[in-house]
Amino acid sequence: QVQLEESGGGSVQTGESLRLSCVFSEIPYATYCLGWFRQAPGKKREGLATIDRPGNTGYADSVKGRFTISKDSAKNTLYLQMNSLELEDAGMYYCAAEPWCQVLRGLVYEPMDYWGKGTLVNISS
Repeated sequence: QVQLEESGGGSVQTGESLRLSCVFSEIPYATYCLGWFRQAPGKKREGLATIDRPGNTGYADSVKGRFTISKDSAKNTLYLQMNSLELEDAGMYYCAAEPWCQVLRGLVYEPMDYWGKGTLVNISS
């Protein structure tokens, strides 16, 4: 069982930056993926970015060039640096983990087995 807990959400204005963090428990698998997802009110949950154990990354087109996913394996912490935030970026942000996974061709990996409870990002103009 992998546990994850997000933090760093808050209220910002358009154009500003925010960094989300996600502390995760030990992942006892040789390969795995960690990802960030967003769910806006009334919308389906959307995969934003994925990183695998070696550090390969994949991004959704909606955030490519603005968001950066990274991890500090020594601290068991996943990050999402969000720059140039737009009104459409508001929502609940979740981190997730999937064992036996790797990022291919810069794509976001969607199906995840383990989820955090989320952190809320509000954006105003």
